[in-house]
Amino acid sequence: MFLTRFRLNTARPGTRRLLSSPQTLHAAVMSSFPHILPTDTPAPGAPRVLWRLDQEARAEILLYVVSPDRPDLTHLVEQAGWPAVATPDAPGWQTRPYQSFLDRLASGGRWAFRLTANPVHTIRRKDGEPRKITAHLTPVHQMAWLLDEKRQNRAGFRILEKPDDRRTLPSGTTHKGHPHHGDRYELTVADTRALAFGKPGQDNSTSRNKVTLVTVTFDGRLEVTDPDTLRRTLTQGIGRARAYGCGLLTLAPLPRQPTP
Repeated sequence: MFLTRFRLNTARPGTRRLLSSPQTLHAAVMSSFPHILPTDTPAPGAPRVLWRLDQEARAEILLYVVSPDRPDLTHLVEQAGWPAVATPDAPGWQTRPYQSFLDRLASGGRWAFRLTANPVHTIRRKDGEPRKITAHLTPVHQMAWLLDEKRQNRAGFRILEKPDDRRTLPSGTTHKGHPHHGDRYELTVADTRALAFGKPGQDNSTSRNKVTLVTVTFDGRLEVTDPDTLRRTLTQGIGRARAYGCGLLTLAPLPRQPTP
């Protein structure tokens, strides 16, 4: 497994084209693996190519890719990077082996995390109608999606609770029946976006042929409950729309606490 980071040059027209459609960016990411054909489908339960965009500042947009094989992002450097300064030693992206990090995960370990996901649920508007997949639109419901106990168990982690002295609201504060809401958990919704883009090779003049989805970026802190399950989560993703930049969970060390 490999973890790759690529900074997009926001001044390039190619970058704007890639950012305009997750479908286009997904195709560019998959083109980084010459042995993967466009028609290939990952085997059930196998590691897959996951990617995510992080916007740290207006002109700092980072593409992260987790993949079973080492990618070649030369075409992305030419379209959306800094090709004039690329060298064999510094090709314009950074790729690091990921497996050793995965192997070090242990039960009880605590990490900061980031996840961009597509939180959805199914609803039935009228009796007798089939259930329809619908996006969660409010932060309280989006957080509830990730805080669902069954979802966390399937992912191999639990999201940490804040200590009482770090809560703004009183302990146990709820909101419309959602006991997780307020300051109880180490979880924030950093970014919510509603996306609509066309499908390649189709008439996209009508909404019927367009893909629409809501993406949410979560930041928070978690504890490992099942290392093997979490390893699968980190290499297979969480939730839907993984081809469109959703599902990639990444971990980072927690800040060190000051010594008393």
